[in-house]
Amino acid sequence: MADSMNDSAERTEDATPKKREDTRNKGMVAKSMEINSALVIFFGLLLLQVASGGVMQHIMSVSKLLFGQAASIQINTTNIQQFASSEILSFLMAIGPLLLGFLIIGLIGSASQAGFHFSVQALEPKWNKFNPVSALKSTFVSKRSMVEMIKNLLKVVLVGWVAYYSISSSVEDSVELIDGDVGNIVSFLISAVMHAGLKIGLAFVVLAAFDYLYQRYEFEQQIKMTKEEVKEETKMQEGDPQIKGRVRSIQRQIAYKRMMQDVPKADVVVTNPTHFAVALKYDAPKMQAPTVVAKGADLVAQRIKAIAAEHNIPVVEDKMLARTLFKSVDVGEQIPEKLFQAVAQVLAYIYRMKNSRKQLAMN
Repeated sequence: MADSMNDSAERTEDATPKKREDTRNKGMVAKSMEINSALVIFFGLLLLQVASGGVMQHIMSVSKLLFGQAASIQINTTNIQQFASSEILSFLMAIGPLLLGFLIIGLIGSASQAGFHFSVQALEPKWNKFNPVSALKSTFVSKRSMVEMIKNLLKVVLVGWVAYYSISSSVEDSVELIDGDVGNIVSFLISAVMHAGLKIGLAFVVLAAFDYLYQRYEFEQQIKMTKEEVKEETKMQEGDPQIKGRVRSIQRQIAYKRMMQDVPKADVVVTNPTHFAVALKYDAPKMQAPTVVAKGADLVAQRIKAIAAEHNIPVVEDKMLARTLFKSVDVGEQIPEKLFQAVAQVLAYIYRMKNSRKQLAMN
């Protein structure tokens, strides 16, 4: 029921960072395959033009050998095997760097859109795609299929128009090749194909740029969230308020017990006398200044004084000092320098009182 309500709710909220990360982990990113095709065609041809010296020379030598001996070569298994063993391997070695360059260009095209990210979830089979009814519906009825059809039509028209004008400009020059040798013909064909290919690749780049913008827009629309989904995600990240309240309550109880266990270790308890109580400890060899080991107000203050009485910890009434210590110093912190003199007077009084008791006990 909740799912159906979420599906029917209007998705008006931008995706949260967590939703984007979850979507990315599923292998869903804003990506245009036309970008890869455009980069491979355009920059691949540029790479081929730059590094084609050796490859073209090899193609020309193979072509001269093949066309020059075409009339005298007997087509049989032995001749084909000899040709394959001597020429195809060297040809593959010649174009190997170019193939590696094409691979790198393809990887750069993918990384430039979505970065390098490997998703295991994207490799998991999605059985709903094998449903013929949903497959036909997504192919012929969906908005995406209509956009893809229009895009492919534009691609055919644009590429066809660019290819026509690129090739037509080379037709007149091809007449001069009637009396040319094999090398001139091959060079002309390679040059014409390269010239047309670069123009087609540039057209693909323009088309891919618009396609990427559309894919980006479509992706953002797909991952939009409803207001209820945003609230649920926020609650999941921050935690249930009741659970957080319970955790804080337990933490306060633990801190309270620990604080009460430290009261017997104090040297003095300063009170105001009813509302506040602050227990201080000072160990000269270990501490640079007296430290607050416990503090509390009202009932907690009464409990601190009761524990102090049980363990014969002196209790000194100083309203101003008790109030200042309670408000400005947390448990476990040393007192600030501005309170050194006031606390030192209290501790000095306690030490004098202890020494007096010792002397009386000795007498």
